[in-house]
Amino acid sequence: MNEFELIQAYFSTLASKGAGRGVELGIGDDCAILNPPANSQLVVSTDTLIAGVHFPESTSAFDIGFKSLAVNLSDLAAMGAYPLWFTLCITLPDRDTQWIEGFCNGMAKLVQQTGIQLVGGDTTKGPLSISVHVTGDVPIGKALTRHGASVGDDVYVSGVIGHGAAGLNMALSGFDAPDDKRFDRCFLDALQRFNQPQPRLGLGLALRGIATSCIDISDGLLADLEHVLCASKAGASLKLELVPLSDAVMKSDLFGDKSEREKRLLACNAGDDYELCFTVPESKRESVEALAVEQSVILTRIGKVVEGASIVEEGGCVELVSLGYQHF
Repeated sequence: MNEFELIQAYFSTLASKGAGRGVELGIGDDCAILNPPANSQLVVSTDTLIAGVHFPESTSAFDIGFKSLAVNLSDLAAMGAYPLWFTLCITLPDRDTQWIEGFCNGMAKLVQQTGIQLVGGDTTKGPLSISVHVTGDVPIGKALTRHGASVGDDVYVSGVIGHGAAGLNMALSGFDAPDDKRFDRCFLDALQRFNQPQPRLGLGLALRGIATSCIDISDGLLADLEHVLCASKAGASLKLELVPLSDAVMKSDLFGDKSEREKRLLACNAGDDYELCFTVPESKRESVEALAVEQSVILTRIGKVVEGASIVEEGGCVELVSLGYQHF
């Protein structure tokens, strides 16, 4: 089976059978022909995932496919964008059709959930590497950005923090069966969220007009909040004890003999949670509470935007140092 036969047999399943939203010509030609929605701006993002760096070598093909698309959709969520199209560039070590089918099935799960459509890409041979480029749209001038936070705004986070840290440690510990007696339900949930993060697309759309800034938590809560503060030229005062933490982090001995505070700091720096961190004027607290109900998601106020250029603990001058993931 050559490259083009692989595309037709497996990757074409990720494209709409008919004309998708704004797709005049999809995969199968030299380029796609796409029609941007009227009165909208396009929002684009690209992420590359490398075996052994972004996911353990033992990760299933299905989970790799799911996560490759999910982390890009999370970027769209952070901008308050509606998902439209994506391209996929994948480098494969060999023609393992069983692996490729599992990978495409993982992506297909998100395609079905979100309506995003594959419109192009490339397939090459070499060490496993996956690059996904996503495109979404927002009404003109309505995108959420990192630079809009103002002094006095509340700082919120969605969901819980630490699933990524706990899930990674579980994967590296050799966990390989749902009935593994070493772990209870909260650990299984953490591993599931690590392998198949759920992008907060609905929440991102709902935050338009409410949030003053937003970012997805990929490199760690403190590191990503720091990006917002740097762009907004401000600081933040946080209540570390209010950060909603994954039960798997608090209960786990996989992190060694650490205090609760140390575990909280570890979770806030670990990343791979793909929750949203956002800022909102104090006057809109009721709107956020209503959103939490509407979106069926926990939204926790963990601090405030303040003058300065660092993140400190509320009630003191202890600086919370960002140790988020960096490639170099």
